[in-house]
Amino acid sequence: MFTGIILAVGKIASVQPKGGDFRLKIETGKLAVGDAALGDSIAVNGVCLTAVELGSNYFCADVSNETIARTSLKMAKVGAAVNLELALTPTTRLGGHIVSGHVDGLGSVISKQQDGRSFRYKFKAPDNIAKYIAEKGSICINGVSLTVNEVDGATFTVNIVPHTLQETTLGELVTGKEVNLEVDLLARYMERLMKGESAAKPACSITEELLQNSGFLTQ
Repeated sequence: MFTGIILAVGKIASVQPKGGDFRLKIETGKLAVGDAALGDSIAVNGVCLTAVELGSNYFCADVSNETIARTSLKMAKVGAAVNLELALTPTTRLGGHIVSGHVDGLGSVISKQQDGRSFRYKFKAPDNIAKYIAEKGSICINGVSLTVNEVDGATFTVNIVPHTLQETTLGELVTGKEVNLEVDLLARYMERLMKGESAAKPACSITEELLQNSGFLTQ
């Protein structure tokens, strides 16, 4: 688990094809990995990866085909900057929100405009995860915990303050750029719980009847 508070910006040192998927070597920059161990989780642009090799200033992680299909790591290129976060511990300050590192889908940048000393970004989420995004709720974008300002259908806006722009890769985002999105865990599980016993049946979806039966709508 993570908090969405980025500890360092690293760099992709190599992308090595291996048996149908690939292995990444990440230079960790100012991220201290001295107390990390093989098998530890490290978030790379919001994607939870397992360290399979560790050095004083780098780690390697395998990227599965599932991760390649669902995240922006499919476009990983040598030299690209990435947001890094070590897994939280019982003594970690929870400055962001609970993040699993399990990306829900790819969104895209719609617009970017200055707002005081901050920048206001508008993103478009895939239709299948837009329903989980709420005004003043939490969203994780490329591993960064952010607060949703406004929601309009599948689009939403966030404000990114100067410190976050400086300490993460979000300042490099331009219109059309794809980003990793992870919605709030509570929203994900709430939908599943609302389905009740029908969740065990395939292809079950939220309907007006289900909402009424669950007490969320009145006749």
